Amino acid sequence: MDHDWRHLRYGHFRPELYTLANRLNGLILIEFISWPRNHNIISMNTEKLAGYRFLLGSKSPRRQHLLKELGLHYEVVTIDLEEVYPAELKGAEIARFLCQFKADGFSINAYPDNTILITADTIVWLEGECIGKPRSKADAIQMLSRLSGRQHIVYTGICLRCKSKERVFHAETTVSFKTLSSDEIEFYISHHRPFDKAGSYGIQDWIGYTGITGINGCYYNVMGFPVQLFWEELNKFIG
Repeated sequence: MDHDWRHLRYGHFRPELYTLANRLNGLILIEFISWPRNHNIISMNTEKLAGYRFLLGSKSPRRQHLLKELGLHYEVVTIDLEEVYPAELKGAEIARFLCQFKADGFSINAYPDNTILITADTIVWLEGECIGKPRSKADAIQMLSRLSGRQHIVYTGICLRCKSKERVFHAETTVSFKTLSSDEIEFYISHHRPFDKAGSYGIQDWIGYTGITGINGCYYNVMGFPVQLFWEELNKFIG
């Protein structure tokens, strides 16, 4: 099997490539394991889900990927909205408000009765302040410098909406960062350009491998979509 060692050197692992490292007599032995990817995933409750048309109101490639891995067939619909919220909202309230705000931008009544719209929003909450997406490299550096050596909370709000009803829920995960050096921050931003990510980082990126010391909660929530909670709530929603 042909392996690209650059994925190991820079932490860019292909989704189907994993490593196991064992220490033996002072040497690190690295074994590559290739997991076959099934691009025709069959989901549980296939018959029940087949009766619905799902719309994902998100440009996020991570949310799109996670829903595909879940086996959900959907269409992507997007609109451009400025993510603003009332100043009095805090933490999870912001994520819940914004996912509903995004849903409001779509005319669900224009779609067939069996259509379910999915919208989501992820925020980083640090010491009583909401940290969104960076607008520049300088902004990204400032964000990561603030997260360095601290704990923060990631909230993701999800809205499920059809013509007759709506369900809104959220997940929260506490994330701990080690103290990041300025060189590490500069390297990450330059090579990964996390300008589409809340808090200016992706847990699945190099900074997650090297900088995050622990989490309490759902890993996929930090990626931007708490898949397990979504699956539970979706099944409640469709009955």
